[in-house]
Amino acid sequence: MTDSSPVSIPPAPASAPPSRVPIAWPAEWPVEVRRIADATNDALAAVAARDPIAFDDAVELLGRSDSTQAGHVHAEMVRTLLEEVHSDGLTGENVQEVLGRTVRGADWLPNLDIAGFVEVLTGALGVADVEQQSRTKPRPAHALLVVADLLAVRRGRAETYLRRALAEVHRAETIEMP
Repeated sequence: MTDSSPVSIPPAPASAPPSRVPIAWPAEWPVEVRRIADATNDALAAVAARDPIAFDDAVELLGRSDSTQAGHVHAEMVRTLLEEVHSDGLTGENVQEVLGRTVRGADWLPNLDIAGFVEVLTGALGVADVEQQSRTKPRPAHALLVVADLLAVRRGRAETYLRRALAEVHRAETIEMP
């Protein structure tokens, strides 16, 4: 005899947003690197929650950190995610799709310009002429929105890509050139 009554499945516990979950970054990381990692993680959680106040706070914290180093980390995240999302080769149409999705997905942040997204994508791909860029500092808000879009497509965890990017930036900074 079978029981035809519906099975009651308890709801899944609500997961804490990534910014609320303390991440134990490696103790050997310098304070500045941990600050960039925390602010990046908080910003990506704010994008997922579409929380403009938390996003602005995290971007402001990034602005008080080493902007060049943060820019390298974000560019590495963008580059890695683009390579994984488009593993069969990246085309101009692929970049255009990322740009379109990111701009549409950023509608809750009205003060961002499209040129910033273009600058982030071309910079991460190494095709931007740094001397002709309108700004000398990286654009963390734009970069983080591109990263968030690619993470959503990839269904990846921000922490994973953040750790990879930090390791790659560290490796690139410590190798000796012949």
